[in-house]
Amino acid sequence: MSETLLQVEGLIKRFGGFTALDGVSLEVRAGERLGLIGPNGSGKTTLISCVAGTLPTDGGRIVFKGTVLGRMPAYRRTRRGIARSYQVPKPFTSMTVLENVAVPLEYAGRGGGGDVAARALEILVSVGLGDKADENSLSLTQIELRKLELARALAAEPELLIADEVMAGLSNAEVDEMLELLFAFNGRGIAVIMIEHIMRAVMRFSQRIVVLDAGTVIAEGAPDDILKNPDVERAYFGE
Repeated sequence: MSETLLQVEGLIKRFGGFTALDGVSLEVRAGERLGLIGPNGSGKTTLISCVAGTLPTDGGRIVFKGTVLGRMPAYRRTRRGIARSYQVPKPFTSMTVLENVAVPLEYAGRGGGGDVAARALEILVSVGLGDKADENSLSLTQIELRKLELARALAAEPELLIADEVMAGLSNAEVDEMLELLFAFNGRGIAVIMIEHIMRAVMRFSQRIVVLDAGTVIAEGAPDDILKNPDVERAYFGE
């Protein structure tokens, strides 16, 4: 069994009088494919923002590779090996596609040294954007923007990639294309947390699924078990 890469223990996050996360605990093992699902407002984005360091926590702890992250800022977490994509891609619109990947390679990549442009191009080729390297990011289609978002995350050389709704708004064929990319990244040993509303994608990709509802974990297990779980059915469809 693989070693534990990420541990989230009793995590609490409040926004004023609203508790968005109420004692959430989960773990991700090295090289694992974990699905994180739940109805809108269940706390998924809040949870991954706390893990990535873009939101402070109000209780509990996050441990990555044996180190308690505490108040460690997001950029240091990235350099330790946690990278995330965002639901809404926000590339540097004044830059080329290649430059968009070169920036995180230069400032967030953990390897250092070497030809940054060559490494950026290699990453672009790996996501199918090699022929777009010299184009402005404004020229990209929706799926190409999603691929660029993943490429920027890969530039940080992560051990854990948090893929936040990378398939939103895509066609069925494009969803399959993005799935193959995530499988390929995982094949390199990168653990992946997939947050996604397209259930066929989650079920196909995930080795294990954690379900949130109202800021708490209501179910955890293999995809087939989650599909049959009555608590999950109630969370999505009511009584």
